[in-house]
Amino acid sequence: MMKRTMWVIAVPVLLLAAEAGDDGRRWWGHVLFLADDKLEGRNTGSPGHRKAAEYVAGEFERAGLKPAGTAGYFQPVKFRSRRIVEEQSGLWLVRDGKVEPVALSEEANISMRSDPPESLEADVVFVGYGLSIPEKNHEDLKGLDLRGKLVMYVSGGPSSIPGALRAHAQSAGERWKVLDQAGVVGALAVQNPRGQDIPWARATLARLQPAMSLADPALVDASGGKLSVTVNPAHADKFLAGSGHTIQELLDLANAGKVLPRFPVPIRVRAKVAVERGEVESQNVAGMLPGTDPKLKDEYVVLSAHLDHVGVGRPINGDSIYNGAMDNASGIASLLEISSRLRESQRKLRRSLLFVAVTGEEKGLLGSRYFAAHPTVKPQSIVADLNVDMFLPLFPLKILTAYGLEESDLGDLLRRVAEPLGIQVQGDQEPERNIFIRSDQYNFIRRGVPALAFKVGYEKGSPEEVIGEKWLRERYHAPSDDVQQPVDLQAAAGFNRVIGLLAEAVANRAERPKWNSTSFFQRYAGQL
Repeated sequence: MMKRTMWVIAVPVLLLAAEAGDDGRRWWGHVLFLADDKLEGRNTGSPGHRKAAEYVAGEFERAGLKPAGTAGYFQPVKFRSRRIVEEQSGLWLVRDGKVEPVALSEEANISMRSDPPESLEADVVFVGYGLSIPEKNHEDLKGLDLRGKLVMYVSGGPSSIPGALRAHAQSAGERWKVLDQAGVVGALAVQNPRGQDIPWARATLARLQPAMSLADPALVDASGGKLSVTVNPAHADKFLAGSGHTIQELLDLANAGKVLPRFPVPIRVRAKVAVERGEVESQNVAGMLPGTDPKLKDEYVVLSAHLDHVGVGRPINGDSIYNGAMDNASGIASLLEISSRLRESQRKLRRSLLFVAVTGEEKGLLGSRYFAAHPTVKPQSIVADLNVDMFLPLFPLKILTAYGLEESDLGDLLRRVAEPLGIQVQGDQEPERNIFIRSDQYNFIRRGVPALAFKVGYEKGSPEEVIGEKWLRERYHAPSDDVQQPVDLQAAAGFNRVIGLLAEAVANRAERPKWNSTSFFQRYAGQL
């Protein structure tokens, strides 16, 4: 049954200098199409995703953007898919000669993000956060014999390490690089509930969905044969029994920002994994607004957002379509609205703008990883990425949160654009959620490109924070992220205006954006 549309238009507290006629309704019209039940959640490689890609390409053309893919507006991306056959798979704990089964779905899940072995049995060592950050003298694996073993860790890191660097070290690429060097055969990850956006009972519903990796083996983080298990924190003591430690003790230390102990866990984990494998092709969509400066027109400011969502899944309250209205039809709609506004204003920009709708974000930022590795323009010509993902216009836009704010001079430029409009700019207020590495700007950062991602922000302890937390708890990666939810259209219009003005400012200034001298990520400069 089709879902009803609900508009909730809040009267803005601030009078943003919005352009005439920009009340957010056209932006919302794009969301209505992209989050319609007919697109069935836009899963990567699905017919619904293809329809969404064709819609975006058509809107890019209507906005006067030139095709910037490898096949018109499209850049095809090939994936390998994996789906666990759960009834033929299992986990067991071997302790004191006794074998105890682990209840998949309830106590732990076998992740398909890495390509697992058919069977494995190995000892377990608890390795704290499982991080290696030599720049901050933090080495969880140092001095441990881990060859041929499984490691168990809690997500997070000591508060002495800056949030962006802490998140970077927890990314799949960085973590598996370190684990591979130590000879580890797999990992048991316990998500700290403090940074867990989705309750386990809902997150586990997605365990039977296909996972994907890029078909290009050079772009796969974890090499084949690695076992990856996520452990329900509510049942982690089953794994830790006999170690002298409890999960509550470890979480208390983690929540206090302390270093965690390291110790052997007196169990062996036995795994049997049956996997269905396949191949999938999906689409990045790219359109270009040419610059006018004789030299700077050959440099590009990328505006990115992910087009995919999670498709059709286990029903919640009788609804099985995960529409992804805020995640991330909203961000794609912002790209379309900004490109349309630029055409209507007939503004002339010195640098070119490259609008890129990427696929496979929900599969591990895969479409943007492919684009960053195989850009459709000269790699060195990309000067910045401005990424829009689930910016949540749920209340008036008074504060804009920018992830990566302190890493490059894009942060200062954003403040100069936003503050005359009465919008306060702040950095990441919730580093435990690792948002810095959880959206597509991160793949540009890994290639040395200064980047920002954005959300409508709030003050800690405010009513707006309660609204945001309630949204994550009830709607994030759920069928209720649909077009029936309350949305502040004026906040969306103000957000789109700020991001558009920032894109213009980056495009028109003489200097390329640059990393701040204090940023860890300046070491990646020039890698594109």
